[in-house]
Amino acid sequence: MEVLATLAAVLAVAVLAAVIVSVFVKGISAINLDFFIHSEVPFGQTGGGIANAIVGTLLLVALASAMAIPVGILVGIHTSEFAQARTATVVRFALDMLNGVPTIVTGVFVFGLLVAGHQQSGWAGAFALAIVMLPIVARSAQEVLALVPEALKEGALALGAPRWRTVLRVVLPTAAGGLITGALLAVARVAGETAPLLFTSSIISSTGASANPGQALTSIPVRIFELSEGYSATERAQAWAAALLLIFFVLALNVLARALYGRARTRAGTAR
Repeated sequence: MEVLATLAAVLAVAVLAAVIVSVFVKGISAINLDFFIHSEVPFGQTGGGIANAIVGTLLLVALASAMAIPVGILVGIHTSEFAQARTATVVRFALDMLNGVPTIVTGVFVFGLLVAGHQQSGWAGAFALAIVMLPIVARSAQEVLALVPEALKEGALALGAPRWRTVLRVVLPTAAGGLITGALLAVARVAGETAPLLFTSSIISSTGASANPGQALTSIPVRIFELSEGYSATERAQAWAAALLLIFFVLALNVLARALYGRARTRAGTAR
């Protein structure tokens, strides 16, 4: 069984390595300065880059984070520190259900709510990504807050601090590293989402970089989808290059999140 478990672990790592190496080999030829500083060219022309997609992705993820992270952390605080056991159980179940909803269903929902009868926009795309982020942030916040030693809370309460001040001055600073980790993992999760954006922010009126969320914003995942459907070798190479950029972005966020999570667990263990 130990040999089988080792082989399974090696197989999982090998699949990841194969994906990364394949994307790197096929996309590295299109990586150059123009790829990062130029926007896409009109249909039928060659060249260009993904500057507008990079700007759009950063703006969409930033807006989604501003919507989802504060709400998710507040949900985690409420269920961990203030809610009754039955209420906390219901909220956790609802978050798990929301986390399991296919993202394309989320895209259709936001399309019917904000886009139908109007037009696609960055706000709609960010709202769809925020819905995807919310259960991840909230559930990770619940797990991290549960790691805070009860002795710290009891000590603050014994000194006369009210419950809200204990949470604000003791619980949150202790769990800050884990909360940031959960937020970064949620950002990495939505950075590569395509399905919700196809319904909410994919019909672009111009090829230049735009930072106006009132209009539809292009993004790296949607641009990968469009380039992969191209007929020229240049477009397909750019699709692989954009995928490589997205992989490195998600990898960097995951490494940072793991480092912060390890630091948070060390601090929690020291506090105990």
